[in-house]
Amino acid sequence: MIYFDTSYLVRLYFDDPGFAAVRELAATDHVACAAHGQAEVLAAFHRKLREGAVAPKSYQALLAQFEADREAAAFHWLPAGAEVLERMRAAYGRLPATVYLRGADALHLATAVATGFKAVYSNDRHLLAAAPHFKLKGLNVVPPA
Repeated sequence: MIYFDTSYLVRLYFDDPGFAAVRELAATDHVACAAHGQAEVLAAFHRKLREGAVAPKSYQALLAQFEADREAAAFHWLPAGAEVLERMRAAYGRLPATVYLRGADALHLATAVATGFKAVYSNDRHLLAAAPHFKLKGLNVVPPA
């Protein structure tokens, strides 16, 4: 099983830069993500609607496809229980002031490590830079722009 953050999940639905490499990687194994990634994916879809990148009808089709994928267990959604939250709090307690880490990204990293992952896939430079602070390898197959 491989861990994708939201930046990678969205590339499974949109032809954003690097989508082909992400889809190729996703085809090699089962994909896992923190449960809050569902909200982040939907927010990304809505942002595409708001910015005019997708028409309202296409947006509804995206929502329906994501729901169908969720119901078919296309992704393994990992819950944020007490251990995840403790790992997140501990990481922030020892995180250097120079590391920029958003709360949702900290949840991704803490979820990954708490559920036994050794690596996370992302295109988010902040999440990738913070991964070693959680004893995770941050990996990115998206070619640099």
